Amino acid sequence: MQDLLTPQNAALVLLDQQAGLQFAVQSMERQTLLNNSVALLETALAFALPTVISTSASKVYSGPLLPDLHALAPDHPVLERRNMNAWEDDTVRAAIEATGRKKLVFSGMLTEACITFAVLSALEAGYECYVVGDACGGLTLTGHDLALQRMAGKGAQLTSWVQVLLELQRDWTRHETYDAARAVIEKNGGGYGVGLRYAKQMLTPL
Repeated sequence: MQDLLTPQNAALVLLDQQAGLQFAVQSMERQTLLNNSVALLETALAFALPTVISTSASKVYSGPLLPDLHALAPDHPVLERRNMNAWEDDTVRAAIEATGRKKLVFSGMLTEACITFAVLSALEAGYECYVVGDACGGLTLTGHDLALQRMAGKGAQLTSWVQVLLELQRDWTRHETYDAARAVIEKNGGGYGVGLRYAKQMLTPL
């Protein structure tokens, strides 16, 4: 099986991207976490990755899918569940299986629970799991890091949103995704994005 992620072999799994859980995150600055999560979903849309979105306890504590993410995919199904481990929810697991992809890219909250449990279960079921560490939030930095270590110890691959994007693109001459991929980086890529905008500006005739 090919080691690298491609638009043809990967799917995105977003778990519990909800304000009630984001309130508890202290592993990174919350705005940064939101920005990274937005960039990751924009990446999935740019490359037409199958995406499974699930929330939990949205009516009693956690709230609905974060508005910034909902705005990117307003008509996308959001699968509500009661348990922490999304893999143990028949509807969510069936949706992931229905993508037909064996490489699953995970993002969400909380790293110590809903991400870890689903990733460990998916690994046990034979999937390759990629955890986007800078698009996952933990209760504490220590807890977040320990959860990442636990998943990595069982075979999960740790990555970042920009690495996912660059891995999917890999060649800037792939014109079918060039504009969309570049736009995600220009918007969310910090100094890298500033540099791309600058280069475009310098190369555009006056």
